[in-house]
Amino acid sequence: MAVDRRKVAVFSGAFVLRLLLVCLFPSLPDLLTGRVEVSTPVNSFKRLQEGLFLYIRNVSPYDGGVYHQAPLLLPLFALLPDVKSSPFPTAILYFLVDLLNAHALSTISESGQSVKSRLHSAMRKHIRWDGVSIAAWFLFNPFTIATCLARSTSVFTTTGILYAVSNAVEGNSINAILALGFASYLSLYPALLFLPLVLLCYDQQSQTSKTPSYAVYFLQHAAILLGSVGGLLGLSSIITGNLWEFISATYGFHLLVPDLTPNVGLWWYFFIEMFDSFREFFIGVFWLHLAAYVGGLTARMRSQPLFIITSLLGVFAVFKPYPSISDASLYFALLPLYRHLFPLMRYTFFAVAALLYSSLLGPAFYHLWIYAGSGNANFFYAITLVWSLGLSILLADSIFAALRDEWEQANPESQGQEVKQI
Repeated sequence: MAVDRRKVAVFSGAFVLRLLLVCLFPSLPDLLTGRVEVSTPVNSFKRLQEGLFLYIRNVSPYDGGVYHQAPLLLPLFALLPDVKSSPFPTAILYFLVDLLNAHALSTISESGQSVKSRLHSAMRKHIRWDGVSIAAWFLFNPFTIATCLARSTSVFTTTGILYAVSNAVEGNSINAILALGFASYLSLYPALLFLPLVLLCYDQQSQTSKTPSYAVYFLQHAAILLGSVGGLLGLSSIITGNLWEFISATYGFHLLVPDLTPNVGLWWYFFIEMFDSFREFFIGVFWLHLAAYVGGLTARMRSQPLFIITSLLGVFAVFKPYPSISDASLYFALLPLYRHLFPLMRYTFFAVAALLYSSLLGPAFYHLWIYAGSGNANFFYAITLVWSLGLSILLADSIFAALRDEWEQANPESQGQEVKQI
């Protein structure tokens, strides 16, 4: 089997870069771990260390209300040396997970599903980047590197999502659903990707073999998803000894949003200002708004299930309760798969400018608020609104470009002409 030298060079370079950053700046991981842009209550490495401290001493990791992550992470990190005395084993674990994620991205790119699916063929399918370029874009993205060095547990959710998609594009539907079950167990929100992922699996398998009706296929894979999550919950109950305590401290924490620690999302400031009597109503409205995109995008863009998944990851990066830059880095990793849509996008400059502006000023505004005392919460929340605006513009513009590409496929004589809504 021939060795892809470009891929080896990219992966080696990414590993060496991360290793050099840790060696040359040993305090950088702890600095990034404390940043609200990178760490949230549901993915913080510091909170994981607190849960691990209790777990090793046979105390429930959820005592004290600090740890809100999946209990199956604890046996994994219990096998590693103490991060204070030996930080490199933990760091290398995260480096390797990043390389696994990049490999999954390369597989997705090489499948060609972004330009040609069972029901859609892009007009500009010749405009694309290869798998190594997509992997390099992910591995050398500053957001990806910061997430890795901060040892955020979001990288494991990213692994589950990317391997679910990479197995789906290859027609391995059972492995895809099992990977999605793992991601859903860790973070809850990936379960919303089930519908487009099943569509992607169905389209792939129907091209190579006889498949049952879609309703039967959907129910079969829904049972697999429930079974995989149920199995992981069973293992979790063995570790914690109390299934309900684990569920309320993790999934209940996601759903009810009791911790309003600042982050790059939209929820925390809104619910700080919210009267308690209206809190439950607006939590339901916010979750309904997040979930509503699944049905709308799936119904309108049925012919492009991989693009639906990509767009939903962009929606999650903006509207989930505890977002971080790791969610944006995952969306940015999949977006280059649609290089052929870039010529059709209209507001790329404004989106990129808003994202760069907020990325540079966000830490400064947070410092003015928390440390310098010369600002207030509005400083940081205003810049997170700019961040969300940039992501929203990019997301909406990419959806427009995908719809325009579909329209040009149906009307090839109108390719390149200006379209006006009347």
